[in-house]
Amino acid sequence: MTDAPTPIADDIVDPADLESDRLERRADALLGEDRAFAARRAPSAARGSVRPSPDRGPVRSVRAAMREDVAEGRLWIVRRADHAREAVQDAPMRASLYALGVGVLIGLLLRR
Repeated sequence: MTDAPTPIADDIVDPADLESDRLERRADALLGEDRAFAARRAPSAARGSVRPSPDRGPVRSVRAAMREDVAEGRLWIVRRADHAREAVQDAPMRASLYALGVGVLIGLLLRR
């Protein structure tokens, strides 16, 4: 009969020790340090040497920040698509000629 190896601490995988979790905790710590630095600099900001950023809120997780940025990006895309739709409706002939020109350029590039 063979003896099973005795597990050591390095053999145990803790979900809290995953690389993504460690990176997120480090990023949160960096955001916290940045906020603490801004708070220490606040008295000098009153004298006008450093302007505090108005959009700084409480420290938030990196995932929450990413979700917010993605939501802003989607909103920007929707606005640009609406603007393009309105431009096509306002001047359909010009939009058609632009599309034709782009198609010809792409065709020339692909033929080479």
